[in-house]
Amino acid sequence: MAEQPGRAPAPGPVPVERLGFEMPPVFATAAEERAHRKERLAGVLRLLGRLGYEDGVGGHVTVRDPEFEDCYWVNPFGRPFGALGPQDLLLVDGEGRVRQGERRVNQLAFGVHAAVHRARPAVAAVVRTQAPYGRALAALGELLAPITQEACAFYEDHALLDEYAAAEDSGRIADALGPYKALILRNHGLLTVGGSVEAAAWWFIAAERAAQVQLIARAAGKPVLIGHHGAVATRERFGSDLAAWASCQPLLEAAGSGGVNIMNG
Repeated sequence: MAEQPGRAPAPGPVPVERLGFEMPPVFATAAEERAHRKERLAGVLRLLGRLGYEDGVGGHVTVRDPEFEDCYWVNPFGRPFGALGPQDLLLVDGEGRVRQGERRVNQLAFGVHAAVHRARPAVAAVVRTQAPYGRALAALGELLAPITQEACAFYEDHALLDEYAAAEDSGRIADALGPYKALILRNHGLLTVGGSVEAAAWWFIAAERAAQVQLIARAAGKPVLIGHHGAVATRERFGSDLAAWASCQPLLEAAGSGGVNIMNG
């Protein structure tokens, strides 16, 4: 189509190499990485609080320290998620002893996280907190069904511990998780892991939302499943920790500016 007289030519395409695209940061020292992990952990806790995934003193997020073996940063007992900053976090060893910090840790709940971290050395973060739809699905003893593109991220990559497990059963919980990104604890709720605290948090949020859609769809009728090949292909596209890390960035940015609303049914 010829250019009309008096009109400027349409802009040409911007070279791909000039387009911005965030990637996970790389650190020169363990101290820099520790500071970043603590800052992101505090941000994730505030985000989860804004989303309503908090119930009294329940709920914990842990991230592995990049330098100190078998030590993890975690939110303190009895403090609301929304009030926490990096300076409030505790460094706790695998035996539940506080190495840095001024408050107590919920040792029983922390023991579950420590068991998962020990069983999965590549896992940086573990999320286990309270959210309504994940708990409802757990009460039914069901896995997430591949009925949406988002749910396919968990296709054949999550497990169900199909028996009631208390916090004392940390080893059994870690075994049930196996190599997967998420675990449904029957009569409890969701547990997710990731190679970064952002990835673990996104998998928790995504699993909670997938559970919500599944329960709504079941209430309305019989959900239609995505076939095996389609579900696997979708998982391969959207189910990586890098995809989860990227998906979590806008939520963290919005939470930092006060722009995240609490989900409702």
